[in-house]
Amino acid sequence: MSPTPRSRITISDIALHAGVSIGAVSFALNGRKGVSDETRARVLSVADELGWAPAASARSLAESKTQTFGLVLARDPRTLGVESFYMQFLAGLEFGLSSRSYGLLLQVVPTPADELATLTKWRRASRVDGIVLVDLVVGDPRIEFASREGALPTVVVGDPSIADGLMTVWTDDASSVRAAVSHLAELGHRRIGRISGPGSLAHTKIRDDAFVDEMNARGLETVLERTDYTPKAGADATRAVLSGPDRPTALIYDNDIMAVAGLTVALELGLRVPDDLSIIAWDDSVLCEHTFPALTALSHDVIGFGSHVARRLFDLVDGEPPAAHLDSTPQLTRRASTGPAPA
Repeated sequence: MSPTPRSRITISDIALHAGVSIGAVSFALNGRKGVSDETRARVLSVADELGWAPAASARSLAESKTQTFGLVLARDPRTLGVESFYMQFLAGLEFGLSSRSYGLLLQVVPTPADELATLTKWRRASRVDGIVLVDLVVGDPRIEFASREGALPTVVVGDPSIADGLMTVWTDDASSVRAAVSHLAELGHRRIGRISGPGSLAHTKIRDDAFVDEMNARGLETVLERTDYTPKAGADATRAVLSGPDRPTALIYDNDIMAVAGLTVALELGLRVPDDLSIIAWDDSVLCEHTFPALTALSHDVIGFGSHVARRLFDLVDGEPPAAHLDSTPQLTRRASTGPAPA
């Protein structure tokens, strides 16, 4: 499809190519009711193909700063209230933004497709000055979206290997996994389990790969169970691996709430922690400090992590080129939940 020979694409051009009325185009482009989802999708697709941009007056408005950055989370909202990582991360992000009187526009949506649609709507409407991308998957379509000409300034919270040259703020998860395995191996554990997050997430794959590689390098027996980060999934996975004849003597969990749920299951099964089972949690929190026994955990400053992301957003809008910024390598904080392997 080629645009009509004009100096600027107009909504009339879009209406002609989409086979709809000018009014329908206006409703679709402005996100207003009055057109079907099918018509809206066709209009937006044609607008993108033709390279449509708002008129000069609208562009002038768009070029003014909104003093707002955006974050869309494709999550079940019921899980966010119990996951301490995001509560701390968002607190740090907002604290960092407040240093220059910026705000955060947060939207929770049910699916990744809805997330991409929201980001697209924000870009078209110049709703935010930049965006933060989290929970990336391998081959994530949001990377391509954020790499297009005219895309919003974007900070990827994740490993640079998946960010395709975008600005990144990341933690060295692979080194942290290896440190956890090393700690348990030094305590004599030979069969170690990992209760991980969703396998589709890029950071889960990085952690899984490092875990399996380190276990193989040490000649240890590997158990790997994937979950959805929820307490129930963590409890179910724990019960599954501990109920078999060759149960592991240590478990590494991908977040704190699953580790706490796993501790409860172990006690219900009559196992003593750490005498019969050692436990390590990811993302240290007050939960880890106040369980009994207190949980050994991989710790880093999550609030500081969020503030770091805010600084890099400001770097982008101030004209600095994208770069990869290592925030930290989560360190093992040893508490009472890890001990020598049972005889």
